[in-house]
Amino acid sequence: MNIYNALIKNSLLCGSETWRHTENNKRRVEATEMDALRRSSRLSRKKRIRNVTTRQHIRLEETIVKENEQNQLTWYGHVQRMVERRLPKNSIEVDTETKESTRKTEEKLDGKYKEDHERKKPKRRPVGR
Repeated sequence: MNIYNALIKNSLLCGSETWRHTENNKRRVEATEMDALRRSSRLSRKKRIRNVTTRQHIRLEETIVKENEQNQLTWYGHVQRMVERRLPKNSIEVDTETKESTRKTEEKLDGKYKEDHERKKPKRRPVGR
């Protein structure tokens, strides 16, 4: 377990406090963790042993994703205690009401730009020729 904590877990969680938790990211991290756990305990995937059973065999209670979520909450609390002028605090607290939309609307477009970017209709081929 010392090798797992020192090498695998630290490598997987490096900088993870700022990651977005999408389902795809969670699945990838869990798959990498389970691969490392199977290799370290010399369990083959051919034996079709479930992840829960593998965790029980190794005596791990939490998944790495749950630990990452806990680390993110700890980091968020740390950022909330920062001084207002610090960059991490400013980047989290973006005021969405005063932020202008970057999407260009038709009112903002001048004549030339509007002409260049109007939707062009595709040419239709005559049927039967």
